[in-house]
Amino acid sequence: MNPNTDQRRALRRAWLSCVLLLLTYFVVPLEADPNAARMGVRIALTLLMAAAVAWLVTGQVRRQLVAGRSGEARSLTHLAVILVAGLLAFALADYVVARAAPAQFADLKTRIDALYFAVTTLTTVGYGDVHAQGQLARVLVTVQMVFSIGVIATGVSLVVKQLTGRP
Repeated sequence: MNPNTDQRRALRRAWLSCVLLLLTYFVVPLEADPNAARMGVRIALTLLMAAAVAWLVTGQVRRQLVAGRSGEARSLTHLAVILVAGLLAFALADYVVARAAPAQFADLKTRIDALYFAVTTLTTVGYGDVHAQGQLARVLVTVQMVFSIGVIATGVSLVVKQLTGRP
């Protein structure tokens, strides 16, 4: 198969995975819904999207293993999906903690606030409007920072290897 076609397919799968992860982030039910039908639909959508993402990501990993060292570009797309998945998982965890114990975070009230906080933490911008106040929140954010450093360092390593042509 044509390498460009493989790369385009991998990129489409990565984008689709990221879009499905983002949709899942917003529909996953975290609070009780008095409308049982709506809750059932949200649960079904969550499970369906999680299964689709798992299928897409495992397909990427499987093709990468079969192809061996055929390129860091595939590794970078896979790493990007992992970064988005991790970012959304941390945002969801922040949101759950903030809902369960509002004193843990300052001004984190919605899923958008949680996503905004996760992105500002990842990018190390940290405007200070939303921040961890409690010990549980600080532990969670510390783990997120370590995750971010690991993913970013891996990405930089792959780019350097690709640019220098080193194995």
